[in-house]
Amino acid sequence: MAFRRRDKRTDRQVLVENEDVPHRDNAIDNGFGDDRFGTNADNSDEDDMKCMPTIDNELNISEICNHRQVVDSDAPPDRFNFTYVVFYLLGTATMTPWNFFVTAEDYWMYKFRNTSINGTTTVLTPMQKSFSSDLTLAASISGTTFLILNAVYGHLVTLKIKMLTTLIIILGIFIVTTSLVEVNTDDWQEQFFLITLFTVVIINVSSAIMSGGIFGVAGLFPSHYTTALVSGQALGGILSALAFILVLAFGAAPNVTALIYFVIGSSLVLLSTICYVIMSRQPFFIYYCEGRDKYKILADTPSHSRSVNIGVQLEPNIREVFGKIYVEAVNICILFATTLSVYPAVTVLMQSESYGKGYAWNDIYYMPVVNYLFFNSGDYFGRILAGLWEIPRDNPHTVLLLTVIRLLYVPLFLCANSSIHYFLPTLVHTDAAFIIMIITFGITNGYLANINLIMAPRSVMRHEKEMASSIIVASLSLGLAIGSLLSMAFVQML
Repeated sequence: MAFRRRDKRTDRQVLVENEDVPHRDNAIDNGFGDDRFGTNADNSDEDDMKCMPTIDNELNISEICNHRQVVDSDAPPDRFNFTYVVFYLLGTATMTPWNFFVTAEDYWMYKFRNTSINGTTTVLTPMQKSFSSDLTLAASISGTTFLILNAVYGHLVTLKIKMLTTLIIILGIFIVTTSLVEVNTDDWQEQFFLITLFTVVIINVSSAIMSGGIFGVAGLFPSHYTTALVSGQALGGILSALAFILVLAFGAAPNVTALIYFVIGSSLVLLSTICYVIMSRQPFFIYYCEGRDKYKILADTPSHSRSVNIGVQLEPNIREVFGKIYVEAVNICILFATTLSVYPAVTVLMQSESYGKGYAWNDIYYMPVVNYLFFNSGDYFGRILAGLWEIPRDNPHTVLLLTVIRLLYVPLFLCANSSIHYFLPTLVHTDAAFIIMIITFGITNGYLANINLIMAPRSVMRHEKEMASSIIVASLSLGLAIGSLLSMAFVQML
């Protein structure tokens, strides 16, 4: 596809190298005629690229942006919505294995119990006491570090290498973890403790690279593919919550519970790997990832020939990209710092108003259903709602205002009904009020998160979209780390 500008001195050409778009119907003339777009053009904002001819044989990156638009009219169809479904699946795969890893708390407590005492005891061993905090610390530091590294250097590594390598590593770790469930580790608990933390680091490093890669690529697609990805993440939370509730209902032993969790997690990662390999060979996926993403601005030539084969690959600059999306990055960092500061560390300590009266709902199921299932369901609904009803649109400052207002949830949760209040008063007494709070907390989290993830790639040029999405995901992870640290302080404040 060629972009031609003719003046009295010479022909200057700006060529877009894309073998999948061979038709000349998409050529845009500088005369701004009515026929510059193909008849089947898709006018969505996700499919636009702005470009400008270079002058005097010098590539001026600042002049690439102009008022011309390329709207591709011959994008192959997403047959049977396969790519959309796989994005959904990959979103689920980025969260569910780790959720299962964390949810198997009874299993880890069993593995690190005091084996010198027969029967059960309420006294926790040092490893039992420190495991949750060590798990959170290892996951937060490793995940956040590599998400930031991915945002800076991720564009230097191909998506295929990032996705397949990380998926295979996660699958291998889960296979090893599953195989250790039935192994007696009582005689080497300390070694098993260190092995577990090491696997946590590897899983989170791999998940960070995979998440940064797939979110970066999702920014190259129309916005509803980003919605599919983030909705898949929320769906993973729902699946984990349902599995936890079912385990409580059947009263399975810790080893059996962990085996079920890890087998499901391994199967999900294996299915994601197979589906990704198939998706990567689909024309629709190739068109957006390996076609439209490889635009080159070629130097001016005085020749009328279109056989120019020398050019310069446009490379994103992280400072320029961050300067365009820093508001969205701050938004999503504050958003997830707010969420993680009280959920689940604080909210899991809340109790039903009828707790201790002998009702199974109040004593056993209230907290798993309300704290995990209701929150994740609200989060899932909020992300879908943002994809259908994107308001505010392209206004990050309004989103920032809404994110700051959402901070009001923090004191409300800190003052909700709990038996461990020592310093703060109880202001939220009823179950109905707490349920409304947790559902709306989840909805606002999902809605505002998806708005930011959709908005950021649209605020930059075509070759910057992948880096923009990676920066936003790194900011999200930074928010999670900050929120986890705040949650420790908030628990002590209760």
